[in-house]
Amino acid sequence: ELLDGVDLQNLVERWGPQPLGRVVRVLEQVCSSLAEAHDAGLVHLDVKPANVFLCRQGDEADVVKVLDFGLVKVHSEHRKDEEGTFDDLVAGTPAYMSPERGIGRADVDARADLYSVGCLAFWLLTGRTVFDTDAAMAMLRHHVQTAPERPSTLAARPIPLEMDHLVLQCLAKDPEHRPQDARELRRMLQEIPIPDDQVWGDREIRAWWSEHGERVKMVD
Repeated sequence: ELLDGVDLQNLVERWGPQPLGRVVRVLEQVCSSLAEAHDAGLVHLDVKPANVFLCRQGDEADVVKVLDFGLVKVHSEHRKDEEGTFDDLVAGTPAYMSPERGIGRADVDARADLYSVGCLAFWLLTGRTVFDTDAAMAMLRHHVQTAPERPSTLAARPIPLEMDHLVLQCLAKDPEHRPQDARELRRMLQEIPIPDDQVWGDREIRAWWSEHGERVKMVD
């Protein structure tokens, strides 16, 4: 599939942190994609900005595609007739990796993807990763041990308390304290109040793509 658009890594690097309305709209679509995968017993395990593509599709724009299921894990309940076991070695991107994956737990489930969605939200809102280090092992230690900052303390635009709370809930160390599935997280996102100056509807989408559409890259 030839995609006309830009991944979220390049989006933020080139155009900076995004308005809350756009962030919520993007994350809702990410949750819809993950819900479909989770229903099929698949955990992505590498949700990160470079694997989420924002594109034009027909006459629609700001359409989200979640890419690269190369590290996908199959829930055990969907593998009853299969032989063998999965390799439990840690693989993925440390800046977006859940604590349970960082310590090599074998019972990782779909809530690990929701932790990564929290990391993705943090990036879109602030232009920064949750923890600021280039060392992989140090990054994993932070995910396991260090409490994250509230996005609103680092963002240039105002972020409502509800969004702060939701991002931190996704980033809970214990999976039991996160939203329990992608549909629940999507519902919670739909309840976030959007300030008038950060609304992102059809008019804002058309205006952005009209101004920047020719500058975004084509990715196969």
